[in-house]
Amino acid sequence: MAAHGDDAGATPPPLARRAALTAHQLIGLLVDPGGFQRWDEPPGPPPADPDYRASLDRARARTGLDEAVLTGLGLIDGRPVALIASEFGFLGGSIGVATAERITRAVERATAERLPLLALPVSGGTRMQEGTAAFLCMLRITAAVQAHRAAGLPYLTYLRNPTMGGVFASWGTLGQLVLAEPGARLGFLGPRVYEELRGVELPPDVQRAETLAEQGLVDAVVAPQELRELVRRTLAVLCTPPPPAPDAPPADTPPMDNPATDTPPTGTPLTDATGPASAEQPDAWDSVRRTRRPDRPGTRELLRHTAEELVLLDAPGGRGGALVRALAVLAGRPVLVVGQQRGTPEHERPFTAADLRAVRRTAHLAEQLGLPLVTVVDTAGAELSAEAERDGIAVEIAHCLTTLLALRTPVLAVLLGQGSGGGALALLPADRVLAAGHAWLAPLPPEGASAIVHQDGGHAAELARAQGIGARHLTEVGLVDEVVPELPDAADEPEAFCARLGQAVGAALGALATASEAERLAARAVRHRRLGDLHRPSDPGVAPVSATD
Repeated sequence: MAAHGDDAGATPPPLARRAALTAHQLIGLLVDPGGFQRWDEPPGPPPADPDYRASLDRARARTGLDEAVLTGLGLIDGRPVALIASEFGFLGGSIGVATAERITRAVERATAERLPLLALPVSGGTRMQEGTAAFLCMLRITAAVQAHRAAGLPYLTYLRNPTMGGVFASWGTLGQLVLAEPGARLGFLGPRVYEELRGVELPPDVQRAETLAEQGLVDAVVAPQELRELVRRTLAVLCTPPPPAPDAPPADTPPMDNPATDTPPTGTPLTDATGPASAEQPDAWDSVRRTRRPDRPGTRELLRHTAEELVLLDAPGGRGGALVRALAVLAGRPVLVVGQQRGTPEHERPFTAADLRAVRRTAHLAEQLGLPLVTVVDTAGAELSAEAERDGIAVEIAHCLTTLLALRTPVLAVLLGQGSGGGALALLPADRVLAAGHAWLAPLPPEGASAIVHQDGGHAAELARAQGIGARHLTEVGLVDEVVPELPDAADEPEAFCARLGQAVGAALGALATASEAERLAARAVRHRRLGDLHRPSDPGVAPVSATD
């Protein structure tokens, strides 16, 4: 934890060398005019140490505040939001016992009044003048934050320059969404302490907000002037009540998969616009080539055409990366979306271990917020490189599978296009799976399968047709519940196709909402127990599998 005197603090990286906003100035950018009401009570008696007491007096005279944080209720576009704002000009925003008590009371009040909470820390960490007592108060604040999150209430943090030490390692980074100021220095160990301990300077980019965003540790880097709009849109999603659940089916028609029947999971026959599931199967190799068209709509295009509210979050690799993360309202229902974004033959986007870690973080966030998770699969495969092996790509795929299988909130997967290898499989554990008409799933791209089976790539088309990779074949092995048609190709009708797919997503989310958590998890276990089996449970010689097997 970094030490602090009157003017101590981490040296910001070059891009952040500018006049910092005070707590009052930042709140002024966020709230409606006249829309802030302070909650703070005066701090306790002054400390016995005369030097520390003099430092506090100077800090109060300089900032006009009585402590390093102010708290209160603000209105953001008319929505009440609890605010906690640090003041770096007051002893470097350091956290003493009185500071921690003020923060804790604000969190507890926000929880009691069921308010969303936005924390705006800027701090070097623990106030060294108060030592271990102040250090332990990080636990006090963290416990209050955890109780707020456990109550199902939004907790957002905006990390300002700098946010270091115990603040960064506790309540500063516990936001369900962690936002950051451009160029902010964010880290555990202050650069001065690092240099003293190691004898060399800390590389300047290590603790940059942008670096952490690339690693999936920060959800969005946003300028203070843009923060109000981002918070407004985020809360518009998080505070949107889901639509009423559809009428429950009759008592003798289970809302979820029934192990004793062969009814499709949606409770309706698998159809598309051209007829029932027995309709002519598209040529698998033709589908593979169609899904590789550079003008085919991807995850970003799907969200742009279907989301009523949309907040794009940062992901590893930024906009040029292989992953899209978003908060969205789809068919009137707030959801979290994590999807793959295809590259082009000229600009491949390998799906990395960092991407997989971001998928798991997004899944856990959906569970914390009690929101459905929508995954979108469209990838040429996971990264294949020595670095990917060192980064544990296979282990991250395994962890993704277990995370999604165990997730307590509804999971809907959309197989949008290419589904190659473990990178695709990692996003497919779900309660329901929708597939585009030309979507496909295979252990390797057909060219790779041909290289293994025939020692050359010339049999790719033959392997694609033989392996049962197409969307309709995937219904036969229990993966896909509904095929959304392409007429004849999503690339030729992107808006109409996205609209059809959006309707299917809305219907599937509505169907999942009719089941209790216990029913949904039991049905999920049955579903995955059967995957890959071409036989229906009612076929002769095939014993039904119950949720308790």
